[in-house]
Amino acid sequence: MATTRFVVNREPREVDVSPETPLLWVLRDTIGLTGTKYGCGMALCGACTVHVDGVAVRSCSTPISSVEGKKVTTIEGLKQEVKFPLQQAWIEEQVPQCGYCQSGQIMAAAALLAKTPHPTVEQINDEMSGNICRCGTYQRIRRAIQRAAGGGNGHH
Repeated sequence: MATTRFVVNREPREVDVSPETPLLWVLRDTIGLTGTKYGCGMALCGACTVHVDGVAVRSCSTPISSVEGKKVTTIEGLKQEVKFPLQQAWIEEQVPQCGYCQSGQIMAAAALLAKTPHPTVEQINDEMSGNICRCGTYQRIRRAIQRAAGGGNGHH
């Protein structure tokens, strides 16, 4: 056991867990933020995507020790000025089917839009390619990102 100090959703946190414990389980089990989902456990599907100092990372393979002193943002803490346009676009494009991967999809999309406010289709495809959707809603995800970026209905 070791104490790790970091910031989660703009709130300082201190946890006493094994340094190798994946960030995902600290967020879900220790802190109680269950919006971040477990998908594959091997950083392959993206369901567990969170931001660490603004960068999208797979929390299932990120040891808690690596976030010492850093800022972690989960789907629950995504700033409203980012979260609301993305959520609204997700609703308007009727993106979710089962919904399980969607918090990871939105977190990946938020990181993309933070660094590239008006991404091309190619940039969206490249950045989002690591996030798997078992229901196959990729076209709707792409349209929702375009809509959130100010691209209208995403059919351009």
